Amino acid sequence: MNSFEGQTLSWQLKNGVVELALHREPLNEISSLTLGELEKFVSALNSLSGEAHAVIIYSALPAGFCAGADLRELYQWIQQYGQAEVAGHTREYLERIHAVMNALDASPLTTIAAVHGVTFGGGFELALTCDLIIADKLARFCFPELRLGLIPGYGGIPRLKRDIGNAVMRDLLLTGRSFNATKAQQIGLVSQVVSEGEALQAARATAGQMAKFDRQTAAVAKRFIKQIPHEELRREIDIFCDLIARPAVQAGLKKFVESTDAQPYLP
Repeated sequence: MNSFEGQTLSWQLKNGVVELALHREPLNEISSLTLGELEKFVSALNSLSGEAHAVIIYSALPAGFCAGADLRELYQWIQQYGQAEVAGHTREYLERIHAVMNALDASPLTTIAAVHGVTFGGGFELALTCDLIIADKLARFCFPELRLGLIPGYGGIPRLKRDIGNAVMRDLLLTGRSFNATKAQQIGLVSQVVSEGEALQAARATAGQMAKFDRQTAAVAKRFIKQIPHEELRREIDIFCDLIARPAVQAGLKKFVESTDAQPYLP
């Protein structure tokens, strides 16, 4: 399948590059529907890898890359399943999304996240699966989960520790504040900062440069320098599921769902 048009995302293969566009209003919140379409994408990558050398993930929405998990859906789970059963349902969901994230992380193709605007929570975690992050100057990165009594659950903690270390991880996680693109480049999170609206163009140019290299060599090099922290990822799921049934989480999600702010996910 060289192309797909879904309700939350679409992809196409062109000139050896697979471009995955996120386009779920209002800001690409990752829902069960999104996860199902991401699973289709990961499955398609197995066949696309024979024709492609790179993947670009970007947002087609002007407000940003991705605001993270669909917190309204998460709140509905708590209401539907109750404290006794919500942890089990959440674990099944997280194991599915970790499988997607790990597949993207381990893909033999070179992966590039082209981000702009809001890149928060699960959206930040999606970007962290990529080999390179190219950001426009207005991009902002944040893990706001502690405001809800949770931790990042899509693999963000182990991957950020792997890429830039524990000190920055503590800063982002424990303060809940955001980093701009300049700060992200200074700490080694972002490989390029470009002008507003030019992240996708820069990602395409970078992918074009990569076409000059032997793909098998590039895949071997990637496996060597980019280890997946499987044990820590499993531990992250355990911690998230231990936290999800706490009253503080329900209160935090209720406050978010009932907010009348235009962008309640902002710190």
